[in-house]
Amino acid sequence: MEFNGTLQTMTGVLASWGMDALGALAVLAVGIWLAKRIREALGKSLGKAGVDRLLVQFSASLVYWGFVAFVVVAVLGIFGVPTASFIAVLGAAGLAVGLALQGTLSNFASGVMILIFRPFRLDDWVEVGGVAGSVQEIGIFSTLLFTGDNVRVVVPNSQVYGQTMKNFTANAIRRIDLVIGVSYEDDLQVAQETILQVLRSDERTLDDPAPTVAVNELGDSSVDFVVRPWCNTGDYWALRWHLTRRLKEELEAAGCSIPYPQRDVHMHQ
Repeated sequence: MEFNGTLQTMTGVLASWGMDALGALAVLAVGIWLAKRIREALGKSLGKAGVDRLLVQFSASLVYWGFVAFVVVAVLGIFGVPTASFIAVLGAAGLAVGLALQGTLSNFASGVMILIFRPFRLDDWVEVGGVAGSVQEIGIFSTLLFTGDNVRVVVPNSQVYGQTMKNFTANAIRRIDLVIGVSYEDDLQVAQETILQVLRSDERTLDDPAPTVAVNELGDSSVDFVVRPWCNTGDYWALRWHLTRRLKEELEAAGCSIPYPQRDVHMHQ
């Protein structure tokens, strides 16, 4: 009788646990299947929206594992595990990890914002975090730049997105700002016409917007003109260097002089 009673008790327990186990397995299987479908659907939708591929992969994986964690908690609940305390422990552990990785998470959040809003793209020439260079790689935690002398610089994303950034190649055209000084004895009208002629003779100088040539300041040793032509962004440095030389040569050919800094000294006996 005792054996039969024990057998019946074990059979009842196994049957109860067996049904729970089957239900848990079913929930786990369906949950993982749904997580995969959600990950695929999210990846396709973000890909069609033109979101960066790296951000698409990360977002899809984050959603997938978050859904899987929710399914695991549900399975534990089927077996009678107190999920409230389990979730509290996970929350406390997540808070501790978050505080320990505060700087890393800041870089990660900034990387996500950069990939979403795209303030610059690959091969753009930018100045970020006190460094100027060509963008070679935009990562989740850092941005890779190559400087003009081909130095590899890794800038943390928190310094990229959290500070003022300059993108020199974002716009199709740029303005060149030069200051050219001539002597006080020179004819200012001749100097201005000569400068305009040099600008118009170069096909890289744009007619619209029109270049600006105007007297800006009466300096200590010279009358200073501001010279502001517009050009395509790709022609900026080549045209700037060319104009600096041509303006000196043509102004001297027109009879103007570019004076050296000088000071008059009067001797009283």
